[in-house]
Amino acid sequence: MIRVLIVDDDALVRAGLSMILSGAGDIELVGEAGDGAQVPPMVAEHKPDVVLMDIRMPEVDGLTATERLRATSAPPEVVVLTTFHADAQVLRALRAGAAGFLLKDIPPRDLVESIRKVAAGEPILSPVVTRQLISHVSEGGNGGRRDGARAQLDRLSEREREVALAVGQGKSNAEIAKELYMSVATVKAHVSRVLTKLGLNNRVQVALLVYDAIP
Repeated sequence: MIRVLIVDDDALVRAGLSMILSGAGDIELVGEAGDGAQVPPMVAEHKPDVVLMDIRMPEVDGLTATERLRATSAPPEVVVLTTFHADAQVLRALRAGAAGFLLKDIPPRDLVESIRKVAAGEPILSPVVTRQLISHVSEGGNGGRRDGARAQLDRLSEREREVALAVGQGKSNAEIAKELYMSVATVKAHVSRVLTKLGLNNRVQVALLVYDAIP
């Protein structure tokens, strides 16, 4: 069973999500929270695999809650819930370690499938959407961030850099293995080393770093 925690200050949204998830035989809704301040104790108590996280909440917003969660040991995967396709808060949440984002009007079947993918360790953010986010959201200091991203990539070995660039292109482990003539297990090992060397949480953050370095 995939254990899911819903965090949203809108009771109607929580009820709708709960109704959708209750129809999936492999998903268990373990709790609901109306604010980011409730997330740490609820995660500690219920140990969800995936947290569906609203961004805009009155006391502690979803961005802060995501950053706090991802800074803990063995945190759950976080999926951002939003009404916006390209939003600065969404991009910041992804940089903080969220595995992707979903629009609140997502079809029920797609919502359930996205949760399954995230629970299996797959990001739910396409390269196209990532590029749209970065190009449409204006953040200061792009030049400095580009220099920092390039310095990060320079810490990788040649093979690790090739794998990181492929991750940034949205390629799966199997696709990377075929392209770079290595086994899937070797690709997974390289991805793990990339995450460790760069201090990143997931493949989405690798992709963001690649896009920062090579616009």
